[in-house]
Amino acid sequence: MKTLEDKIILITGGSAGIGLECVKAYVKAGAKVAFIGIDQVSVGEVSELIGRPHIGICADVTQAREVDLAIQQTVAIFGRIDAIHNNAGLASPSKPLHETTDDEWHRLLDTNMKSILLTTRYGYPYLKESGGCILNTSSLVGDIGQENHAAYAATKGAVNALTKSMAIDYAAVGIRVNSVMPAAVMTPMLNKWTLEQPRPAQVFDFLKDIHLLGYCPEGDVIADACVFLLSSQARFITGVNLPVSGGAELGYRRNI
Repeated sequence: MKTLEDKIILITGGSAGIGLECVKAYVKAGAKVAFIGIDQVSVGEVSELIGRPHIGICADVTQAREVDLAIQQTVAIFGRIDAIHNNAGLASPSKPLHETTDDEWHRLLDTNMKSILLTTRYGYPYLKESGGCILNTSSLVGDIGQENHAAYAATKGAVNALTKSMAIDYAAVGIRVNSVMPAAVMTPMLNKWTLEQPRPAQVFDFLKDIHLLGYCPEGDVIADACVFLLSSQARFITGVNLPVSGGAELGYRRNI
């Protein structure tokens, strides 16, 4: 039996990067997937890729009405929601805190944190009914920090704290809440971050070196962990911020 057989999963940021790999993994594991993307073109492309009965929804996850409508659309089509994966996120700007503008600060907080507030606010009744679960895409930098990336790291530290607090609040109604914490993953977002660095040509070697297992992974390794955390195999796991990082949290390696 497929590990997510007939589960109804709503994922934000599902049209690129880690989110797209998760969408494909959830479909392969037997789930029915509703994914949210900000760009109509990419939403259409991914919808065509995965086919029916899965659906793509173009919405801005920082806007309450759009999130509410996306959840209502998912329930109208599938009848319930078993899991919400809060994956949408921004990684820019790459700069220290004093150089971060008000607009950059608010865009990061709205996308990386307010979106979780909104999906939880509007999705909670359905997750309570199904005894479902919530999964947040965090980052290892939320635990260890990162140079020239203060605002982003702060949002991911907040996601880690949110994950634990939500797990405590919702355990009584049978909702599990966990997060995954990648280090670096080869995605369009990572490429954008790389180009913002002072010496982009050296960054790719750095990205291999920080992972003890010796390479910077693609998004499929994160997706495999997400499938597990949303499945019944993880039925007694909640409040965990799970590193999926090739051991990067044990200390950066250098090949010299």
